[in-house]
Amino acid sequence: MELRLLVTFEKVATVLSFTRAASELRYAQSSVTGQIRSLESTLGTELFERLGSRIRLTEAGERLLPYARQIIALAEEARAAVAGDGEPAGPIAVGTMESLTSYRLPPLLELFHHRYPGVRLALRPTLGDATRQALRAGTYDLGFLMERETEHEGLESEVLTEEPLVLVAGPRHPLTGRTGLTAGDVAGSGLVGTEPGCAYRDLFEAELKPYGPVFTEYGTIEASKRGVAAGLGIALLPRIAVREELASGALVALDWEPSFRLFTQIAWRRGKRLPEHVRLFVEQARRLVQESP
Repeated sequence: MELRLLVTFEKVATVLSFTRAASELRYAQSSVTGQIRSLESTLGTELFERLGSRIRLTEAGERLLPYARQIIALAEEARAAVAGDGEPAGPIAVGTMESLTSYRLPPLLELFHHRYPGVRLALRPTLGDATRQALRAGTYDLGFLMERETEHEGLESEVLTEEPLVLVAGPRHPLTGRTGLTAGDVAGSGLVGTEPGCAYRDLFEAELKPYGPVFTEYGTIEASKRGVAAGLGIALLPRIAVREELASGALVALDWEPSFRLFTQIAWRRGKRLPEHVRLFVEQARRLVQESP
């Protein structure tokens, strides 16, 4: 089996589209179709079922896919090991979320930019479920998660740190300075939220559900912080995302804590052999996150 045929097969199997695979690989669609047929001929079996305009893997294709990914990863690792001065090199597709990209990952990204320029990082902004699905499908190499659960079907994961949350308000909000706040107090005070699907937003909403909470969605953490600082409501956010505003007094921490805990984690597909440069990224992520204040 030729490596280029396996690369094409893996891409088609991941995106389940000949057209999209051809675009991402920068081939003509006829070339992708021809390569898949050549691989099927070599193996003596069909790898895809054609269902009108859609395709899906056959049982043989499902069995081949993990081997193809291992072979491709080994080929990339071998290339990196013998190229140039042996510096870590290769692509890493990383699924992450705004709060981690903006407030946890900058030291890690800066380190790789300056010290490991051969490692090509591609950050993909996705929330928990989408990140997990992309890891299982092989679309992402690694994913950062902020979740209550620390075990995920089909994935290996490592907890990097607990991620404290804080309920914040503007300095002149009516709840500022009050003690012993209840969930009912919180639910009735105007809630500013990031987009649904974010773990802490969904868990927060579920905890307040008996009190009929109404959220005004600002979409991003930065927009939410500005809205809260302007007195437009209160918000539950990662403490690391509001550290500067709490220190300056632009935001105030309220006397209420959620009943759940969240953990920042790094994850990858179970059984995946991580190339050297990907293992390096995991090691440095572990070190820098655990060293951060």
